[in-house]
Amino acid sequence: MKVAIHQPQYLPWLGHFAKLAAADCWIFLDTVQYEKNGWQNRNRVKTPRGAQWLTVPVRARLGTLIRDVEIDASQPWARKHCEAIRVNYARAPYFQRYFPHLERLLRTPWRRLADLNVEVTRFLSTALGLSPRLLRASELPPGPADPTGRLVDLCVAVGAETYLAGQDGARYMVLDRFRESRIAVWRQEYQPPPYTQLHGDFLPFLSVVDLLLNHGESSLQILRQGDRWTPLVTIVGAPVSESSDP
Repeated sequence: MKVAIHQPQYLPWLGHFAKLAAADCWIFLDTVQYEKNGWQNRNRVKTPRGAQWLTVPVRARLGTLIRDVEIDASQPWARKHCEAIRVNYARAPYFQRYFPHLERLLRTPWRRLADLNVEVTRFLSTALGLSPRLLRASELPPGPADPTGRLVDLCVAVGAETYLAGQDGARYMVLDRFRESRIAVWRQEYQPPPYTQLHGDFLPFLSVVDLLLNHGESSLQILRQGDRWTPLVTIVGAPVSESSDP
């Protein structure tokens, strides 16, 4: 059982879904503090002038947990985001296949950011051909407040044998805590592969929407070309993969 744990993000990038593709179970970490100016309420799409940010306006005081962050419904963000995607991707080969559903999803009157992000990720996962088990940390028993203890407890709660860590997240983890719980740890070191886009030369680090509207059913195969994994914790007696994947 391979488990990944990550804050719910808005229209996530390719590396997010590469990790999700490698996992058997994905836990949305909605029980930690909201991060201003992060990826939880914004992402980028491509235009003829370069990358454009799409930002969901929110109301969140310092210390607000992700699960409690409210969307500022007084601003017409959904209309603007849908229009930006329509204008810049109307000529993409798979625009007509995926945009109508995405538009309906974004235009739903969401109250909380986490609810929007979870459903957006669920839709994009299905569009990519993925079907992992998706859970929210707020649905599981509360655990320790320290970062490593929280991750270990969530892994134990769902029966994880392997934890798939992000490149940045691996820096603050106390790896011995995973070893004590007999949970292997692999670190993702994703390298976004180039692919054909609209509007000129390849631009990396965009929302996966860019890839999906341009390449449709081939998107998963393309994004997984960037898979890179490094073992950080191995468990004696457990099977060891001979490939570069966890």
